[in-house]
Amino acid sequence: GGERGSVTIEARVKVRTEDNYFSYDSKKETGHVGLKNQGATCYMNSLLQTLFHLPYFRKAVYHMPTSNEELAHKSLPLALQSLFYKLQFNPNAVSTKDLTRSFGWDTMDAFTQHDVQELNRVLSEKLEEKMKGTSVENTIQHLFEGKVVNYIDCVNVDYKSTRKETFMDLQLDVKGCKDIYESFDKYVEVETLEGDNKYQAEGHGLQDARKGVLFEDFPPVLQLQLKRFEYDFVHDMMVKINQRYEFPEHLDLDRDGHKYLTKDSAREGAASNSYSLYSVLVHSGGVHGGHYYAFIRPDGKQWLKFDDDKVTKVTSEVAVEEQFGGDGTNDGNNNNPIRAQMRFSNAYMLVYIRDADRDHILCDVAKEDIAGHLRERLDEEQKEKERRKKEKQEAHLFTYVRIVTDKDLAAQVGTTVNFDLVDFTNPDVLSLKISKQEKFSVVKAQVAERLGIPEAEQRYWMWAARENQTYRPSKPYGPEEEETKLQDLTLKDSPRMTEHGKNYLNLYLETPLGGSPGGKLPEIPRSSILLFFKLYDVEKQSLTFVGRTFATEASKIRDLTPVLCSFAGYSLEDDLVIYEEIKYEPAVMCEKLERHATLQKCQLENGDIICFQKLPPEDGPEPRHAYVDDYLNYVKNRQMVKFAKREEQSEVIELELSKVNTYNEVTEALAQKIGLDDPTKIRLTAHNQYSDGPRPNPIKYQSYEKLSDMLVQGYQAPTDTLYYEILDIPLFELEKLKSLKIAYHKDTTEECETYTLRLPKDSKVEEALCELRRRIPDASSTEQLRLMEVFYHKIYKTYDAEDKIDSINDQYWTLRAEAVSEEERNMGPADKLVHVYHFTTKDRVSGNTTPMQTFGDPFFFVLREGETVREVRERIRSKLQVSEEEFSKWKVAFITMSKPEYLKDDDVVITKFTRGRDSYGPWENYLGLDHEDKNRTRKKPQGSHYDNKSIKISC
Repeated sequence: GGERGSVTIEARVKVRTEDNYFSYDSKKETGHVGLKNQGATCYMNSLLQTLFHLPYFRKAVYHMPTSNEELAHKSLPLALQSLFYKLQFNPNAVSTKDLTRSFGWDTMDAFTQHDVQELNRVLSEKLEEKMKGTSVENTIQHLFEGKVVNYIDCVNVDYKSTRKETFMDLQLDVKGCKDIYESFDKYVEVETLEGDNKYQAEGHGLQDARKGVLFEDFPPVLQLQLKRFEYDFVHDMMVKINQRYEFPEHLDLDRDGHKYLTKDSAREGAASNSYSLYSVLVHSGGVHGGHYYAFIRPDGKQWLKFDDDKVTKVTSEVAVEEQFGGDGTNDGNNNNPIRAQMRFSNAYMLVYIRDADRDHILCDVAKEDIAGHLRERLDEEQKEKERRKKEKQEAHLFTYVRIVTDKDLAAQVGTTVNFDLVDFTNPDVLSLKISKQEKFSVVKAQVAERLGIPEAEQRYWMWAARENQTYRPSKPYGPEEEETKLQDLTLKDSPRMTEHGKNYLNLYLETPLGGSPGGKLPEIPRSSILLFFKLYDVEKQSLTFVGRTFATEASKIRDLTPVLCSFAGYSLEDDLVIYEEIKYEPAVMCEKLERHATLQKCQLENGDIICFQKLPPEDGPEPRHAYVDDYLNYVKNRQMVKFAKREEQSEVIELELSKVNTYNEVTEALAQKIGLDDPTKIRLTAHNQYSDGPRPNPIKYQSYEKLSDMLVQGYQAPTDTLYYEILDIPLFELEKLKSLKIAYHKDTTEECETYTLRLPKDSKVEEALCELRRRIPDASSTEQLRLMEVFYHKIYKTYDAEDKIDSINDQYWTLRAEAVSEEERNMGPADKLVHVYHFTTKDRVSGNTTPMQTFGDPFFFVLREGETVREVRERIRSKLQVSEEEFSKWKVAFITMSKPEYLKDDDVVITKFTRGRDSYGPWENYLGLDHEDKNRTRKKPQGSHYDNKSIKISC
């Protein structure tokens, strides 16, 4: 403190010259490189760096069998091998795009932050699956798998129950624990089962017992997940635990007489469980987001910070002590404002390596451990990358002169190009890289050397982009241009051609024609224009470039006939039809020219294209495209489409169609291909490029004007794939009907069978239930049924008999039908109809408390006046047909807004439901049955705090 009314500000300043983001070189400074962040993939980057820096794991990944034919973005093993190789040998930060694409992730996944603990589990499971049957099978188990023994030991009788389980990581409590050792103490803490919570011992009835867990075996690599995120029941939300939590650099799990271990594991001569800290994964932020990075010491000495694409050296204090968390008020250093600012950054996952296994885990990994085909491919990729980088850095010093001749036009027109004259990006086009300070005469000299064309026989034409989106030769270079520097010529170009940082100069090279006097370039006659000619062969249905010539503006179209016949090898008696190819975007414009009109009247100019053909033959079969304008429209709109069955996508059919085909024309072509008599029974579905599969909803009949619209969905790029299914009735009839998928349940609430009903869209729920009643075997015609929506194992809505079925959407929730029980039909005025749901608040794997989760089948239940919990329990047990032994473990709770109030046996249940109206929405009061979900598969771990979709790796 200072004088009264004054404030003392204390600041700690550290100058870090290496923090210049653009000049800092991670490889040079640390020997390691980072991973690029795709948007929100820092959580993944920190985990991948940790796994990469376990050399035994890295070597196993390298030894997974892959082939040179595989594509990295479609093969998880190859993508991970490629990523690890680049991390090991590349000089710069590495992209993870191939890896995430091999996961089956779309762009949104890269911008969605997930939980690093969940990704660790999902990735380990997928790699474990991929390693089966290979030389590296069981690598995941060997490195990360430990064993625990769950036990229940009766106090007064000789009975003990044990169950062994394996684990890949351990979740340790942070809340209420000072450090790791206190968390382990809590993990093996003994729970006493007594009073109302006695244990049902087989053959001994209910007994007092001690329940706990001990470790049988710790793994070589111990992964500890710190439970920084927990559910707050009071505030009904997830919260982050930012309290100080210490972890040592050396961890002794044999401490206090092996208290964490079973007796057999703690026997004399057993392996030591002494560990050293190897990696600290940090989460900086709050519940709804934040940033991940990792501290790792690859050599066991120097700590490095891996923060996406940047790797820096840090001290042990930064990597360890500063990641304990806390707000600076409970660590003996209350006057440190810097620590107070860092309270939201703290360790989230720790990786320890057992000292006895250190040399084994941190083995050498050489290039020889990597498959030869992979080394060659990736080394070549790196060389090409460095070449492109150097070229890009030097691009501003050069002009890239691209030159085409008649030979290029003849090679491309009708094969790779149909409109305009040439594609300058074609690799066969001559490209010269010349200093932009050089004069154009240097170009002529190099062309003479490369193509053997004397400089005197070279005339160059510049190209122009016209307003109608065509690109044509427009003006010849003269003596002035030959003495001009290349950089000045590119400025004259219209438009300036700049691609990928390179300045291009596109030119057409005119050379003497065969009939030129003395083989020299002729002077360009006054008032003449340079025209190019394409021949359309009606019989072959083909288009080719045949030549060019100069023609005076005053000459007539018919005067071109001798030249055209000469180019095509036709007789002068042949009747020709002559067109001008004007443009092709957004639609083809190819207009017939009048034979008696002058070139000037036809508005022809330099670079224009004349298309010509013979008249179609009058006898014989009619050609598919009789005239060149029709042919060009066909070429413009032709579309190869791949069709796959919606459900079974292994077999693909390919058809050539037109982008302007209607829905009916598309299905007719497909029906003919697959041998289906009635094309109206085909229903099409668009392709989703992100999921690489069909979209959820089929294309509605004639909802799109043309095929091109069906192939472009939303903001995605056009695709060439559609999916089809064959219906039992025509699509236009089906769309007049409403399809409902209804699960019918018996009295015991066990699902019996799912029925798909089709009814007119204006039908009512009562008509749907009548149809269902007719379909159910042995159903009584007088049986009263009801229809309801079930979502997340809760009843969200019960439909009225008069409701229209067209408003029902069964895509996102389950439609369930059941018979109304006799008990419900005969309810007295004081009775109450309530919902009953199954729920649990325990994680099945760890046993930790979780947010309340519903499961199983919900049901209606009639509460009677004055009925106690004991009586209600017996009626529910009888309804569900659960054994007395099993049902004794279930608890009954009254639940409001997802908050359970557990009821005692003598409580009168109906008094809890005080609402004066029957309202069965998900937020109302209901009766809950708290018990273990024995059918539940492995779920998202308790620490998962981001409210988003689960991580999936679908490769």
